[in-house]
Amino acid sequence: ATVGDVDNYDNSSRTNNAIKYVSPVFSGLQVEGMYAFGGVAGQTGSGQTWSAAAVYNNGPISVAAGYFVANNPSVNGLVRPSTTTGSGWGGTSDGTFDGSLVNLGLQSAKSINIARVAAQYVAGPFTFGAGYSNAQYKSDGQSAFASTEKFNTGQGFLNYQATKAILLGVGYSYTKSSGDTAATYHQVSIGADYNLSTRTDVYLVGAWQHASGETLSAGGTAVVAAQASVGSYGYGGTNTQELISVGLRHRF
Repeated sequence: ATVGDVDNYDNSSRTNNAIKYVSPVFSGLQVEGMYAFGGVAGQTGSGQTWSAAAVYNNGPISVAAGYFVANNPSVNGLVRPSTTTGSGWGGTSDGTFDGSLVNLGLQSAKSINIARVAAQYVAGPFTFGAGYSNAQYKSDGQSAFASTEKFNTGQGFLNYQATKAILLGVGYSYTKSSGDTAATYHQVSIGADYNLSTRTDVYLVGAWQHASGETLSAGGTAVVAAQASVGSYGYGGTNTQELISVGLRHRF
């Protein structure tokens, strides 16, 4: 997953009051759209969240694209509170803030805008995949930070179905932030999954990440050294972080 899950690739954001439509599949193409009402009387767009996406599957090739926008409502013309006094985020989406310093100082953003494209190719037991995302945390007069912060991320992975029960994978992710601050994150991940039955499996995943540059403090008003933070776990490290996750999963 992306550092700090800044682009919601790890599905850390939840949206309330949402209406969603997913189309049937037409010759491999499927589209969907979602809208969540902000609930502010007389201000239709205040706090609203919306998204649109499409995927196309043609044999071994799959491509997809999506766009997501979450708005943070105004607070009587005042600067939105920072994390030191309470969350500055109040839209229908709870945002992509996992507790790490990667984007914690951006909770007073006017909106979060995320665009993502991805593709994969299956060749026998191998699956090759790549993706790119652009996440923008936009500021206004009520934000604690001055300039829109942008996170550009490129990712790639290779999976190998060693047997019917064993899946192995390796991935690499590169994230570059710019705007109010600038930081660079490199991450390498490896994993294995073993099916005990059709509904039960065990998995082992490991990741290493290195951060350099600067980011915002939790309150969004000071510049501090960038910290490594794998995925949406929300644990800040030093400039490097290692994470191992092992689990037993049963599907009902």
